[in-house]
This record gives sequence, C-alpha cells and structure tokens, in this order.
Amino acid sequence: MSKVLVKFGEYRNQVVVDKTFTLVKGYQAGKKANYVTVKNEGQFNIGIDVVKVKVNSMSDVEFLNGDAPVTNEVLTFTSNNAAAVVESDEEAMNRIATRFSVLDEMSSACIAGDIRAMIVSGPPGVGKSHGVTMQMEKASMFDKISGKRPRFEIVKGAISGIGLFATLYKYSDKKNVLVFDDCDVWEDQDALNVLKGALDSGKTRRISWNKDSRLLREEGVPNTFNFNGSVIFITNLNFSDRKSNKIKAHLEALQSRCHYLDLTIDTERDKMLRIKQVHRDADGGLFKDYDFSAEQGDEILEFMWANQDKLREISLRMALKISDLVKISKNWKNLAMSTCMKR
Repeated sequence: MSKVLVKFGEYRNQVVVDKTFTLVKGYQAGKKANYVTVKNEGQFNIGIDVVKVKVNSMSDVEFLNGDAPVTNEVLTFTSNNAAAVVESDEEAMNRIATRFSVLDEMSSACIAGDIRAMIVSGPPGVGKSHGVTMQMEKASMFDKISGKRPRFEIVKGAISGIGLFATLYKYSDKKNVLVFDDCDVWEDQDALNVLKGALDSGKTRRISWNKDSRLLREEGVPNTFNFNGSVIFITNLNFSDRKSNKIKAHLEALQSRCHYLDLTIDTERDKMLRIKQVHRDADGGLFKDYDFSAEQGDEILEFMWANQDKLREISLRMALKISDLVKISKNWKNLAMSTCMKR
C-alpha cells in the first residue's frame, strides 16, 4: 500500500515529525485545516484505526510508493462539496508577488498623475504601506535634495471632514499624492462627500466647504478649490465589508471613482507564503540586516510555518520580532513561545 512521510504535522496537539504512515486518503485542504488521512497502526495511543494528521501545506508531506512518489491530487471542498484543485505554494507566492508588482506600478501611476485614486486592500503586516511609501520616496528623492516640499503625505489615524478638506488643499497640485493609511474616513459622511468631489471623474474636480469655519480661515484655506492630485487608500479590511446601510451609497460612489486592488491574501497560509515570497525575492532576503546564515533564516520561517496557528499574528513584523530573539539568544524558540504566541 502507498506510504506517506509526514515531515511536520500535528494530531490532537501531538507534534508529528518525520513519521511514515500507511496512506488512506491524500492531502486535502480545507478552510480551517489541511490534513492527510492515514492508518494509525499504533502510532498514537488511541483506539482509532484511521486518523487525520494536520499539516500546514503540501511541502510538509512526501508521498511514497516503495521508492516511487505517488502522484496525489490536492483537493479543497466548496460549499456544494465540489472538489477543486488548489494552487501550489510556488504558484501562490507568484500570484502574491504579481499583485505587489501591480501595487508598485499603480503607485507610480498615481505619482505621475495618470491615476486619480486607488484603494489597496489586504491584511495588516504584509507590506502594503511599505510598498507604497518606497515608491513615494523614490519619486521625491530629488525634491528632498533640492529642498522642495515633498509631493506626498501619509495620513494615519482619525481625520474629520474639515481636516480632510484642509489636507486636500495643501496637496491639491498635479502630481501630489495623499496616502490614507488605515485612516478612518469611511464612517464620516462629511469626509466621504469631500472625497467624492475630489475624486470625481469629470475634467475639473472642484470641492467646496460651505460651512463657516475658523480653522479654514486661520490656515488660509479657501472655501472652494480645484483638486488635481491623486489619492491612495490603504486598508486592512475588505472594502465591501464596510458597506453599512447608513453610508452604503457613499461608499459605492467612492469605490466607483477608484481603482480597487485586492492583494488576494485571504488565509493564514497566504500570509505565511507572503513572508516566504518576500524572503525569496528581496535582495539579500528578509533577514539581510541581521547577518544570519541561510540556515538561520530558513529555521525562522520553518518555526513560523509550524506554529502559524499559535502566533499572535502572521506578518512580516512578526518575522522580524522573532529575528530579534534569534539575535540575542540561542534559546530563541522558548522566548518566542512566551512572547509571540497566544496563551
């Protein structure tokens, strides 16, 4: 019968490392867990003949038939129980890398004034903000050298409608870019109305603030002006998830004015593969500032992969937190288990 080697997995909180089982059913990927179904044959001290060993990905198992590998279909199950083929780790990393290259290209287009607005959606800690900021800094390098005011601004945190109006005025020139990084503008109707005017598809984008405001007078901001810059929204949430009934029409109008880029990082596996993709593609790898050996870098990624369901978050930031621990102690795994994992 066919055999399967589980390089790293888990069964009922028991760690499984480099164990060979008789295969019953091949690798299956579900929304909550991936697993292979095998015969127990005394490997686990329970009275169950067939068990499902949880694994993180296809790379954690090796299918054997004597000395020959068994071709095994990778399956996932949809709501109607129809089987669909799942992409490999390499295919997923390439998909994610393509999305981030699109982000770079679209950011450059915003800087050039060729695109008025873009919404970038993806989970925290995957490098959305870093990618946009790098493009902005690259474009502003000569402005800094010559002492000119930067052509872009990154806005974080809360902002009121009138504060948004004043900020848009300061960056209203062509080739100016405002980046709203996880900035809570979605629930403020004044802010949404201002944005709809600033991002209008017409040739002239004239916006007005028709309420009396001492703030605008003190800052020398006129009550009406033309906005010719570009805007990028970076959000951790799927934009459609924010469509409450109260502001649904506003958000739909705003989304229709923007290019919408979903980075397609929807699962814990995708987050881990994003980290691996950055390590694969970055010049010098993800840990280049730590002077690690290739083996040390691989060990960090393997540790994260094996414990992805226990980590407080799966992100590039977490990878660097663990790297700090590797730098200070040979006992870094115990430190990481105490400081980086859920209770």
